[in-house]
Amino acid sequence: MRDRSVLGGGAERIAQQHAKGKLTARERLDLLLDDGSFTELGAFVTARGADHDEAPLGDGVVTGFGRIDGRLVYVFSQDFTVFGGSLAEAHAEKICKVMDLAVRNGAPIIGLNDSGGARIQEGVRSLGGYAEVFLRNVLASGVVPQLSAILGPCAGGAVYSPALTDFIAMVRDTSYLFVTGPEVTRTVTHEEVTLDELGGADVHARRSGVAHFESADEPACLALLRALMGYLPSNNLDPAPRVPTDDPTDRADLALDTIIPAQKSKPYDMREVIRRVVDDGAMLEVHEGWAQNILCAFAHLDGQSVGVVAQQPLVLSGVLDINSSIKAARFVRFCDAFNLPLVTFVDVPGFLPGTAQEHGGIIRNGAKLLYAYAEATVPKLTVITRKAYGGAYDVMSSKHLRGDYNVAWPGAEIAVMGPEGAVNILHREELAAAPDPAARRQQLVAEYLVRSADPYVAASRGFLDDVIEPHETRSRLVAALRSLAGKRDTNPRKKHGNIPL
Repeated sequence: MRDRSVLGGGAERIAQQHAKGKLTARERLDLLLDDGSFTELGAFVTARGADHDEAPLGDGVVTGFGRIDGRLVYVFSQDFTVFGGSLAEAHAEKICKVMDLAVRNGAPIIGLNDSGGARIQEGVRSLGGYAEVFLRNVLASGVVPQLSAILGPCAGGAVYSPALTDFIAMVRDTSYLFVTGPEVTRTVTHEEVTLDELGGADVHARRSGVAHFESADEPACLALLRALMGYLPSNNLDPAPRVPTDDPTDRADLALDTIIPAQKSKPYDMREVIRRVVDDGAMLEVHEGWAQNILCAFAHLDGQSVGVVAQQPLVLSGVLDINSSIKAARFVRFCDAFNLPLVTFVDVPGFLPGTAQEHGGIIRNGAKLLYAYAEATVPKLTVITRKAYGGAYDVMSSKHLRGDYNVAWPGAEIAVMGPEGAVNILHREELAAAPDPAARRQQLVAEYLVRSADPYVAASRGFLDDVIEPHETRSRLVAALRSLAGKRDTNPRKKHGNIPL
């Protein structure tokens, strides 16, 4: 009988793993899961065609199920100490088995990736194994949450499984994600690039947007995955866990009344607005380092998990561009798939102009966010804090896109465009003939704000449900969220829509 205690690639390779600042597959699971909750599946599996008396047990991946804060999750953890964590037929079958069980039992899938890629010795069987995993990623999408941690190399075809999951977390300096490595890149394009420069955590968390989270080390990364699970339901039918809070639902935060500067061009931090509204000022930001002109975060409101989307006036004045549209659209669709209400804070001057954006496809990519909000059937609560101009007003969870509760703060402006630009177009000839164009422009701007951009104009049309004082925001949102607890809304029957990818 094989000794089950002899696991992994042996003491020497485990020491090499530790020397790189990396944990072993089993050490990672110990940190991720509740103490003593892990049950292993397929511990005695060995590589196909191998001498079963000599082949390492497990074939380079540890699979099974356990619990996070008492809730069931299915996991796989690739073992770099065995064949470099390379994926082969038996290895893939083990991963597919736990993915099938996760979908069947309505539990999240968490993959800890640390692999040298396809096992060359098994040829096309390795490629077939990857495809089997990819298929299950797609079929599980929107059914159970899928989380990926990149804890070492992840290259070639291996990158597409994490890319198909809902969230990717990476570790600075030790994890890498790329389709082709530095050597191939150097041969094909003659570019000299390091592992970090090509596919490190900073690159994907800040430039490409591939990674949703970045951590300083593996324990922090695994702790982050545990925290993320606290906001998510186990599947698309179960509610997210409610979190008890002592934060009063009727709490009025008077600081919100003065948080927006009197000078309209002066920015403020939308994170501070969100923290003053949600439970206990706590939120978990997604894609914190990428497309920072929009914020996406999980938070709790009245103990209920919600997804928060908000412009960030500190970055590009909160304008919508290609990356921010993609970032928010993806987040909105995740929340809708898993029945998490959406709370949207709007302070948007419009879409970013310029040839770079137009040639890069701002029309197509901006439409993704429009599609996501229009498609969403979860409760949608929207607060316009300072301005909502042009098509961006429509896109940002407006009443016209089936927004359930839409309000604005008293100083908000809602119009086709900003008052200065509108006046210059509408009154061009009058301003040119005026004896004092500056004074007349100022007068016309004031008139435009009252006549066309005032939030009470939108409210009179029913496009806003109310104009509220900023300090009331929390209590109003909580009341609206409670009223929407039994919301039922559906889209027309169809195989699926054709989102403008």
